[in-house]
Amino acid sequence: MQDELLNELLKITEEEEIILQNRREIKKELYTNQSNFIIESEKFLSKDKMIMVRQHTRFVDFPKHKHNYIEINYVYNGELNQKVGNQKISLKQGELLFLNQHIEHEIAACATEDIIINFIIQPQFFDFIFSFLTTENRISNFLINSLYNSTQNGQFLYFKVSEVESIQELIKKIIMEIMSSAFMSESTVKLYMGLLIVELIKHADKAEHTEDYPVHHYLIVESLKYIDENFQKASLYELSSQLNQPHYALSKEIKKATNYTFKELLQEKRLSKSRELLESTDMPITTIIDQVGYDNVSYFYRIFKNKYNQTPKQFREHLAKK
Repeated sequence: MQDELLNELLKITEEEEIILQNRREIKKELYTNQSNFIIESEKFLSKDKMIMVRQHTRFVDFPKHKHNYIEINYVYNGELNQKVGNQKISLKQGELLFLNQHIEHEIAACATEDIIINFIIQPQFFDFIFSFLTTENRISNFLINSLYNSTQNGQFLYFKVSEVESIQELIKKIIMEIMSSAFMSESTVKLYMGLLIVELIKHADKAEHTEDYPVHHYLIVESLKYIDENFQKASLYELSSQLNQPHYALSKEIKKATNYTFKELLQEKRLSKSRELLESTDMPITTIIDQVGYDNVSYFYRIFKNKYNQTPKQFREHLAKK
């Protein structure tokens, strides 16, 4: 199976054939806006998709750029040479590189045997990951900075995990699931990605990173976990009591780290959960409103429409027509 997949990935694509014929550098306008070189997720992901996998285009240099998404580079075969920030990295077979959306990098042209898999992920995809995280680890702090961009810090995590069989198997399962999409593939990929993050945390000693993270970030991780697990009845006062912090000081830390207030984070979680229930159940809308922690129906309708540009009823009707 692995040899068959490699043989398939080694084939020259139509885009690569054009590059070989013209020997041109990648055109920025194919991937970016013109004011600055930012590769946009809309080029690869439809609005309702949070994650996709694509093969990196070979035979051409990619000049310095950023993304508006989190990218994971995985070397399936060969190597990948790039400059990330001011650091040159030669990614070897089986190694992973996480890049957040605030860091610039440039990539040297890959040869025929260099098979690189790019995971393109909306930062919001990792919301559910917080329930798996411990308070102090490199990945949790990396994700906080990626999800909440008030600091705009460019960061990367370089995982030298080519010998870790559990990680290699999970990545191959994700690749196969997306390349051979079937019923429940999207849900399966989310579960695999959650397991992958857990495995990477377990092997955090094999990761290189760009900076040390402030210890107080554990407060933010715990706050996000609390909202994720207690969104129905969550309150800042209960959270501050659990963390043994004054509520006003904790509120200030959350706002400083995420650029959102506690109330705004809680509302985003509740709206996200309500959308999930509208999509996956036939539960009456009034029941959903109660399930996510609201008791004022008109208020819920107002904030839902403000977020998704349609009422809950219109949202469900639109889904039914698909």
